[in-house]
Amino acid sequence: MKTLGLIGGTSWHSTIEYYSAINQAINMHFGNNTNPPLLVYTIDQAKVHKFQVENNWNAIADMFTEAAFSLKKAGAEAVMFCANTPHKIYNKVQKNIDFNIIHIADATSKSIHKQELKKVGFIGTKYTMTDTFIIDRIEENGIEVLVPEMDSYIENLHRIIIQELTYGIINKQSKQYVLNVIDSLNNKGAQGIILGCTEFPLMIFQEDLEIPIFNTTKIHANAAVDYILDNF
Repeated sequence: MKTLGLIGGTSWHSTIEYYSAINQAINMHFGNNTNPPLLVYTIDQAKVHKFQVENNWNAIADMFTEAAFSLKKAGAEAVMFCANTPHKIYNKVQKNIDFNIIHIADATSKSIHKQELKKVGFIGTKYTMTDTFIIDRIEENGIEVLVPEMDSYIENLHRIIIQELTYGIINKQSKQYVLNVIDSLNNKGAQGIILGCTEFPLMIFQEDLEIPIFNTTKIHANAAVDYILDNF
């Protein structure tokens, strides 16, 4: 099996979901308790949030570059960012290293194509909804992406992620708010919804909706499994 490095901590709650999903899939593949050669580097989320507020993405890129090199030194052959928002600095980090970063948007695009959908809604942090570093990469694959148009939707979704979900808090009123935003995207023609923050799957489940959900945590974890088992 190939050795993969996970850059997690943003947040650690969703990093656990990555670790669990990858290990379970490998166990199922081999039909026993075989575990994959995973390496985990936990980023300090408090520092990341501080730099985000300061719009200091270069500092965040430095943090992830250091993490990637540490994982490579420990034996990782490739790495992945265990969250959507850090992919804003994907290009900067990828240019600084000589090994691959498995991109979350590429894996998500493949999953959408499998269901033959042409238009999907996207919810995430304000950085992923107002910038296009994830959306453009998906649309390059022939998929139209809709995001909430109202500033209040974007700010409240971001608040729910940062102030609640990253602390493991699941609030019923907040969940209903997120579902209402998803309904608004569905009404605008979204055939499915991308949970473009790896914390949203802690709150929103397929049984909550009538349209397909694209759980980016699970999708990205599946891409990790494909990489690890490439030789099998």
